Amino acid sequence: MPVNLSIKNAPDDMVQRLKARAARHHRSLQGELLAILEEAVQPPRQVTVEDVLAEVRRLQVSTPAESTAMVRTDRDAG
Repeated sequence: MPVNLSIKNAPDDMVQRLKARAARHHRSLQGELLAILEEAVQPPRQVTVEDVLAEVRRLQVSTPAESTAMVRTDRDAG
């Protein structure tokens, strides 16, 4: 059975930021708060190498060429 929750004395600036976040996600304030709570109580997800690689590609991260040389040097030293 659903339970009503309330938050007392929420600072005005926090409420405004939450309302802005809700608007960005096309949700009501209540819908945004429920989404935040749902995310907060989810069990931690195991991150795979594929997940990291997908995020690197999404962010278009690149490493300088000298990083390859540094890795080779370190690997060859061991």
